[in-house]
Amino acid sequence: MLLHDKLKEYNIILASASPRRRELLRATGIEYHTASKFECEECYPATLIAEDVAPYLARLKSHAYPTALGCNDLLITADTTVILGNEVLGKPATTDEAKAMLRRLSGREHSVVTGVTLRSNVRERTFAAISKVRFAHLSDEQIEYYVANYAPMDKAGAYGIQEWIGYVGIEAIEGSFYNVMGLPVQRLCRELECFIEALPSCYE
Repeated sequence: MLLHDKLKEYNIILASASPRRRELLRATGIEYHTASKFECEECYPATLIAEDVAPYLARLKSHAYPTALGCNDLLITADTTVILGNEVLGKPATTDEAKAMLRRLSGREHSVVTGVTLRSNVRERTFAAISKVRFAHLSDEQIEYYVANYAPMDKAGAYGIQEWIGYVGIEAIEGSFYNVMGLPVQRLCRELECFIEALPSCYE
């Protein structure tokens, strides 16, 4: 039986405002509901190593979900970070900050980490996927064009790999392309399969 058939007895809830995550989960054939917006202060300890930030925030979002989960509910939360060296690059606050981030990424390799938390009323699992991305040298003209014509402000590291800058600026990727978009769908499907195998049935 395919995973999307196995999951039909569950109420899958995606708690994410990201249109990329919604699109990617929909493409797997998994039926899900989108959670209503809720508050979560996305802060993490300063002592946390960069690679642990995304899974920490995914778990934080899961526990901030305001509704108690029923026995057939399965909540998915996620967070994606861009790491340059040992520094986490978040979403830019201004267009100038977006341009500055892209100049820093230009000609260099960085890591993209997506943390995902799966949670039911009896079980929880958090995992992370890492991809390496290498940008070619970006000219100031390319950076100006991208920031003016696309939507870097809602994206970690100020870029979307599925947008124009990904086509013209990215030389190589090691790991999942979809992870860089915001959801490591192959890993997620594998983790979901293992997760539901360990869940008790509501009808037992």
